[in-house]
Amino acid sequence: MSIQDIVEGKKQWRAHLARVKALPPDYQIVYKEMQKYLFKVGPIDLPDGPLLPGIVDFFEEGAAAGKGVLELIGTDVAAFCDDLVKDSRTYADVYQESINRESGTAEQ
Repeated sequence: MSIQDIVEGKKQWRAHLARVKALPPDYQIVYKEMQKYLFKVGPIDLPDGPLLPGIVDFFEEGAAAGKGVLELIGTDVAAFCDDLVKDSRTYADVYQESINRESGTAEQ
């Protein structure tokens, strides 16, 4: 990864955060909670993938339509996030695979 890639990545992240800050306060709170949750259990490609910008797009559309954030996602934020990443490879999957490999090696 070159310096240019790092600089470009930072620019994109700052633009993303500016979009989040432009959301209504209730949307910002829920987005931040979703972000924390997804960084713990989410897909491996979360920082570079389309998931977080897609959530902001979805929230922008909901806010423009005058809907509350909980009308869009429901009251269980974690369940909503789990549904978003259900088919994605996560860090938990990688960890489980490494444990399985280690236990398989130890048994031989």
